[in-house]
Amino acid sequence: MSTRFEQLGLCDPLLHATEQMQHFVPTEIQQQSIPKILSGRDLLGMAQTGSGKTGAFVLPIMQQMIQTKKDRGIHALILAPTRELAIQISQAVADYGKFTNIRYVTIYGGVSQRPQVQALNKGVDMVIATPGRLLDLLNQGHISLDTIHTLVLDEADRMLDMGFIHDIRRIIGKTPCNRQTLLFSATMPKEIISLSKEFMNHPEKAFVHPTFSHVKNITTTVLFVDHKHKFGLLHHLLTQLNMNRILVFTRTKRGADRVTQRLGKKRINADSIHGNKSQNQRKRALKRFKKGKTRVLVATDVAARGIDVQNITHVINYDIPPQPETYVHRIGRTARAGTSGTAISFCSPNEHKYLKHIEIMIQQHLTRPDHPFRNPRAEPKKTRLKWKT
Repeated sequence: MSTRFEQLGLCDPLLHATEQMQHFVPTEIQQQSIPKILSGRDLLGMAQTGSGKTGAFVLPIMQQMIQTKKDRGIHALILAPTRELAIQISQAVADYGKFTNIRYVTIYGGVSQRPQVQALNKGVDMVIATPGRLLDLLNQGHISLDTIHTLVLDEADRMLDMGFIHDIRRIIGKTPCNRQTLLFSATMPKEIISLSKEFMNHPEKAFVHPTFSHVKNITTTVLFVDHKHKFGLLHHLLTQLNMNRILVFTRTKRGADRVTQRLGKKRINADSIHGNKSQNQRKRALKRFKKGKTRVLVATDVAARGIDVQNITHVINYDIPPQPETYVHRIGRTARAGTSGTAISFCSPNEHKYLKHIEIMIQQHLTRPDHPFRNPRAEPKKTRLKWKT
């Protein structure tokens, strides 16, 4: 029998809001997270975009605020890496808090700070902010974090990729030591684990691993190739196959720029998107890609988090990711809304171990077609894998 929101101990105003939003059954990350957050413990959560992650922390934070009936003062601070995500979280706060008197403000750069300062002066219970603008207002004396009870770091891996670690440390240093800290990330690399040990107190865990079920309409293949021939293989595919809108993933920001530049020299329209690009640069690249003016978008994993583009025909893993969960997240960018898609992975000898982890997770071997750059001597043997149960 499915767990329902009322079984998680949420109060009537929040239950009324979830019902009005047609949310009756909490998602897996919500089922795992809400009771642990309500217990007052720190939480380290891993969940993909679209998993209901925002509700997993917004709902229990609001519940705590309603229960404590605390005086005015900032109870919760939610840090997000981008303006777009901050606005998205704010909309969720508005929807879930519709039947409460909880007041909030959204703080981000690129716009006048005056309305944000005015809202702070009137008094708010919750702040949703990007690190840069929040630090500006802290330095100007417009905001104090002395009353923070709960701090949320949302999409922590993306914040690290965008170089916010020093800003995060400065902000956390201005919050009370006895705060509750919630850290959510789509992936869990060693840098996130280190961050959790630095700022959190024996956190509970809520890990929701992506499944392969939603990408059953995707044709998946692996092409074995020496690293030095990867670009030649990419160019061959782009010129020989019927590819309309292609998303290419690289492991590094420098790699994304290098591939984009080389495609440009071959007169193939391509843009790159990664953490070193400004917000305006990312928006322009996405706009061109959506309109079909750019055929190829080359991205790093974290920068691609905000990509929601229909009709992507092909996803190419120029570099295979170390985490199998990231592979599933990448290829899920194609075959949306019932359509079909193709995912192609380039695998050099030093990436064989990553491929093995992926095949174990999805419980199948990727097909291994022939191609002009194939080097049979560099291929692993197709052994029988022991599936995880």
